[in-house]
Order: sequence, then C-alpha cells, then structure tokens
Amino acid sequence: MAGPINPRLLREAGATRGFIIGVGATGVAQSFLVIAQATIIAGTVTRIVENRSTDGVWTAVGWLLAVFAARGVLTWLTSVLAHRASAGVKSSLRRRVLAARLANPGSQTSTASIVTVMTSGLDAIDAYFGKYLPQFLLSATVPIIVGVAVAIHDLTSLIIVVVTVPLIPIFMVLIGRTTQTQVARRFKVQLRLANHFADLVAGLPTLQVFGRARAQAKGLAASEGESRRHTMGTLRVAFLSAGVLELFATLSVALIAVTIGFRVLAGDLDLNTALYVLVLAPEIYIPIRMVGVHFHDSANGDAAANAAYAIIDAAEAQPTVDDDSDATTAGDSGDLLQLDNVTYRYPGSDEDAVAGLSLAVRPGEIVALAGTSGAGKTTSLNLALGLLNPDEGRVLVDGGKHLTTQRGPDWREQVAWAGQIPGLLGPTVADDVALGLPAGQAVADHTDLLRDALDRVGGESIPLDHPVGDDGEALSAGERRRVAMARALLRVEQGGARLLLLDEPTAGLDEAREAQILWTLRDLGVGVLVVSHREAVLAAADRVVDMTAPAASLPEGAK
Repeated sequence: MAGPINPRLLREAGATRGFIIGVGATGVAQSFLVIAQATIIAGTVTRIVENRSTDGVWTAVGWLLAVFAARGVLTWLTSVLAHRASAGVKSSLRRRVLAARLANPGSQTSTASIVTVMTSGLDAIDAYFGKYLPQFLLSATVPIIVGVAVAIHDLTSLIIVVVTVPLIPIFMVLIGRTTQTQVARRFKVQLRLANHFADLVAGLPTLQVFGRARAQAKGLAASEGESRRHTMGTLRVAFLSAGVLELFATLSVALIAVTIGFRVLAGDLDLNTALYVLVLAPEIYIPIRMVGVHFHDSANGDAAANAAYAIIDAAEAQPTVDDDSDATTAGDSGDLLQLDNVTYRYPGSDEDAVAGLSLAVRPGEIVALAGTSGAGKTTSLNLALGLLNPDEGRVLVDGGKHLTTQRGPDWREQVAWAGQIPGLLGPTVADDVALGLPAGQAVADHTDLLRDALDRVGGESIPLDHPVGDDGEALSAGERRRVAMARALLRVEQGGARLLLLDEPTAGLDEAREAQILWTLRDLGVGVLVVSHREAVLAAADRVVDMTAPAASLPEGAK
C-alpha cells in the first residue's frame, strides 16, 4: 500500500506549504481549546456537586461558548486553507496535463481519458485536501498534546490510551489496502466507461448507416453496470471502515470510562480529575478515527492524481537528443527534412509503427508516402512535425539539426500542415482559413486573399461565411480538407512556412480538382511531404517512399 500522504501532491503548488503550516497551527490551537473546554466543564460540574450551588454557572457557560466559537472559527479557517490548497493543486495539475498533451499529442492516452481525469477525476482532490489531509495533520498534533494533558492528571488512563490507540492505525492499514485496490479498480472502470461512450458518440453516424446503433445499447449498459457495481463496492468498503474504526474508538473510550468509574467509587480518583479525563479521552481518538473515515477520500484523490501524473510522466519520458549534436552529420545540407533510419514503437506495443525509415525532402520537391493502412504513414508525419521522438535513428531538419519534441515548437513555425481529419475551430470558414495568416491580421481585411486560397484548392463552392459548427460538423469531410488545405496554403505564402505536410489532401475529389491542387502544390516552390493512395498524386511526386516495401525509398518516378 502507498504511504498515507502523496508527496507529489504536497509539492504540486506553493499554496500547500501555507496550508500545512496553517493546519498545523490550528491543530495546536484546537488542542489547547479542547483542554480549556475539559477544564471548564470538569471544574463547573465539580463545584455544583460539591457546593450544591449554581453560582458561577453562567460565567462558565459564557467561557464555554467562547471556546466553542473559537473552535468553530478554527474549523472554518482549516476549510478555507484546504479549498485554496486544493484549487492551487488542481489548477497546477490541469495546466501540466494540458501541457503534456500538447507536448506529446502522439500519446496513446485517449481524449476521453484526459477529459475524465481533468474534470471529475481531479475534482476528487477537493475531498483529499478538504477532509482527509486536515484530519491527518490534526491526528499528528491533537492526540499528543491532549495525551500529555491526560498524563499529567491520570497515568492509568494514559496507559489505556497508549495500548488502544495503535489498534486504530493497524485496522486502518488492513482496511486501507482493500480501499485503495477497490478505488483504483473503480477509477479504471470509470475511464473505460468514458472511453466507451466517447467512441460510441464519435462512431454513431457509421453505426446508424449500418443499422448497428441500437445494438450498442447492450454494451453500454454492461459498462454502466460494471461502473455501478464497483462504485457500490467502494461505498461498502468505506462504510465498513467507518463502522469498524468507530467501534474500536468507542470501546477504547468505554474502557477508560469504566476504569475511572470504579476508581471514583473506590475513592482512588477525585471527581474533578475523573470528569476532566472523561471529556478529554474521546478527543484523543476522534482525529485518528476520522483519518480512517476519510481514507476513501484520500484513495479517490490519490487515484486521480496518479492518473494525471501518468500522463505528465509519459510526456516527460520522451527520449531526448544531446543539444550539442547540431552539426550536419548526414545527408545533403540542403535538405529541409531528413529521416535517417528512423524507428518508432508506441508505448505498450509489441510491434514497430515505423521501422528503419529513411527519406529526404528538399526545397521545391514533392515526396509521397505510400503504403497500406497501418504501415506508419501518419506516425512518420508526426515524427516529421517533432510531435514524437524516434526510438532509433534521427530526424534532421534545416540541413542536419536534430529534431526533438523539445525543439518541435520552433520547427513547426516553419511547417504548414493539413491532416486527413483536420481540426476546425470556427465559427466560420473564413475564420478557419485565416489561421494560416500571420498572427494579428484581421479576417475582414483579407477576404479576397481567403477566397483566392480556398478557390485554388478546389473549394469554390464553399462560402466564407459558412458556419463550421461544433468540431466541423456543418461541413462534409471533403470540405473540411479543402479548408485545411487553404489554411496551409496561406501559411506557406503569407506565413513563410518552408515545408508542407499533407495527409490524403485529394481524397474525395474528382480528377480535375485533384490536378488543380497538384499544380498549386508544384507552383508553391516549397518542400512537400504528402501521404496518399491516389495514383495521380504518386505520379506527380518527385519520389515515392513505399512504407510496405523492404527498401525505404523507391527510385524516382516509381509507382
């Protein structure tokens, strides 16, 4: 079982340092207030019994109310500190997870998993900081201080406390193992359900076309049922742990109370001391007991944090290249891009996505990647973009500089990209095409330029004011590619990009528009690396790299 505290969470945000100091201080203050409360109650009741008079009762009640008010203020302060620390940690983790995703978009972690972790997953940290951690810190201060106060007045009661208190942590550990396992399993099931639902939503049009939409309801119901069973199992363990710890704490206090009662009857203990110890005894067990009660909050927060750190660590674990290796060591110094015997395998996979790939792209050349689906063409583009670091071989840019994910952002300033399923932001086609313009240029000032770019890539029928819709749903697949192509065209002509990367740019077009786009690409004069199955594109390329052939590169003109 992992430790009771996740050290990475405590180091995540600067707010946690003040939180720990603040809760520690409130714990000490709470301890002395508890002692003051016991002193007031014991002294007042003893005077009433011995003097048979209520003189001074209202004064004692006033002091007691002041103590209760002070304890309430300290509890509120602890809650405020906890929420601030939790907000700081969640904000920091969400920024780091998002940065990790941007730095490693080729990661196999699904979008649904990331959304689940960053929303409801990390929200579990609120209970971690708001309930579990304050009780854990209080359990390190209150029992010790209150125990010393008990020891000063009654060593026998202290011996009982010393013997019984360790029983609670022992059972906490035993139950905690089951709790952590159950919570971790439930979190995985929750991620699986999120991925299942996201996949169904994404594939719903295809399922409807083939009449299989309703059939998926059974699978989704099974996933929901599994999630429900694991959630109820987690709740059962939580209630069981609370009941067991409550039982042991109650029996321990009862043991102290019984021994005190017998000693008072025997005349070995005065009434004031007996009441004083009886009031303090439960306060020793409460913080420790509450740690166990809220341990499932710790497990939930810990599981969410570990899922977030898994995404962050995967991005940080990307292999790096020595920054001193900038000299041109391979190929022609005029190459814009060179993949030198590159191999890449996705984490968790048993097969190489790309194996021993070599190619070069020079200014003004069109190089095509051909091969069957799954041959690694899209992975090769991700390597060329600097989104992935190769496991073997080198990706060289600008005549020999090693490209890594760390250098990727600078390199991508020189690259224009149009994917097979392009991302569109909207709200209109004009806004999306204008993303290819240099930053700061208004759409309204370049309407003619946007229209011309769209026309040159076969998008004459697409109005600039046409709404894009959520995730481009208002456009057909072919129209989305035209918009992405126009955007890439402007990035080359207006943004100064030197290399153009394309994934199936002419899919779904007739021969006339395909020839128009190929002429446009040739006329740009920049290096072009294009993935395509179309014969016309392969015929127009200067070189074709067959991803399924034993040789990395076919002779010029080979199809």
